Amino acid sequence: MKTPLPLEAVQELLEQLHFANQRFTQRYPGESGNRQPVHTVYGGAHLFKSDSTPKLGALALRSLEQYGGDWLVFGKALDLPGFENVPTSGFEVADLADLNSQLEKNPASVQHTNRPAWLAYTVYTRVVEKLEREPVEDFRIDFEDGYGARPDAEEDGHAAAAAREVAKGMQEQTLPPFIGIRIKPFTDELKERSVRTLGIFLATLVGETGGKLPSNFVVTLPKVTIPEQVTVLVDLFDRYEPHLGLPTGSLKLELMIETTQSILNEEGQSNLPKLLNAARGRCVGAHFGTYDYTASCSITAAHQHMTHAACDFARHMMKVAFANTGIFLSDGATNVMPTPRHRATREHPLNEHQMEENRQIVHRAWKLHYDHIQHSLTNAFYQGWDLHPAQLPTRYAAVYAFFLEGLDAAAERLRNFVEKAAQATLVGDVFDDAATGQGLLNYFLRAINCGAITETEALTMTSLTLEDLRSRSFVKILENRRQ
Repeated sequence: MKTPLPLEAVQELLEQLHFANQRFTQRYPGESGNRQPVHTVYGGAHLFKSDSTPKLGALALRSLEQYGGDWLVFGKALDLPGFENVPTSGFEVADLADLNSQLEKNPASVQHTNRPAWLAYTVYTRVVEKLEREPVEDFRIDFEDGYGARPDAEEDGHAAAAAREVAKGMQEQTLPPFIGIRIKPFTDELKERSVRTLGIFLATLVGETGGKLPSNFVVTLPKVTIPEQVTVLVDLFDRYEPHLGLPTGSLKLELMIETTQSILNEEGQSNLPKLLNAARGRCVGAHFGTYDYTASCSITAAHQHMTHAACDFARHMMKVAFANTGIFLSDGATNVMPTPRHRATREHPLNEHQMEENRQIVHRAWKLHYDHIQHSLTNAFYQGWDLHPAQLPTRYAAVYAFFLEGLDAAAERLRNFVEKAAQATLVGDVFDDAATGQGLLNYFLRAINCGAITETEALTMTSLTLEDLRSRSFVKILENRRQ
């Protein structure tokens, strides 16, 4: 009778597999659970000021007040889920007053009797709160498309001035939680200008702050086509850190995926993993550039938009290449701005027809922006670009509606998953599906981070403890259960 080989006879094979598995785990550690901003606001470097964030928030609130009105008007403009069942006209005054009173006193009491109204009210009030508290999550000081080509002396001056404004914002605590600069691409024509701007900005900033960078500072490299461009930026970081007295590894970068060559190289291979390898651990994000990418596909301007099939292909390539690497993915921007056509002056106030036309223009742009963000979210791109302060209300409305709509189902899944996984762990079984649990936990972490829900609401719905939630780790939650 034949007998199986003893494990000792194949131990070297198992050791080879062990090291291969370790290399895989290092390459694909999974989502970190760290906070990811829901958007990046881009603005020309020549316009950036230390108080740009609160000013953008004030402009966003003004737009919401002027064209959003209240939860009914805003909900109708965006056509929030189920809103077709909420009467927006023909309300008896007493009925509408009663509904508003219930929502103001106890929104949860309306949640199960009139969920669309609860959702619209909750989204609207939390958007207002967010715009008052933290209107911008991430800002990119732009020396590329939003800045243009200027004389060297002028760009030198703006690089130094922007750095001083960042330093002032650090001191006055007016910066958003995430911030960075976008330099020009590393093409032959622009590489020297790009490096010069980076050097002036960093040297000025460090000189003003005594050697400190703002929290979550990043350098964005646009229009990447070859890994060597990323390699040179990382080599520059390696030289700048000791030169400026910065800690090793403190300078981080983002890749902008906006050319066809970023997706496939000359041999038909995916270029994306090669770009990430070239970053040598310094890459924290990859951003998709909708309009440059569609232009590189020879798609005419009339058909360049966020939901084009070419964009879906590129984004899915990014998702496949970068999944579980721990870097953040960001979608592009909606380039139709919610700006009114008619402007009032003291001598010429707007008539009713002009005001109505303005309202319709803004509402159409809001709805388009909202739909684009929902498309991104359903494809697991939780971040995108915003180009105008009037886009901030719809950014948060879309994100909040997305999380609030799926909250009950996600909470039930997470509760059941924790209970079953903990039981399996307690009886000694190996639980190897922690990635699914981490994904469910990340849903709540993202919702809390952006302001869609509070920690208290998450704890109530999921039966997690505060320690569980703040650990940001599903594996640690299981360890706590086992103990």
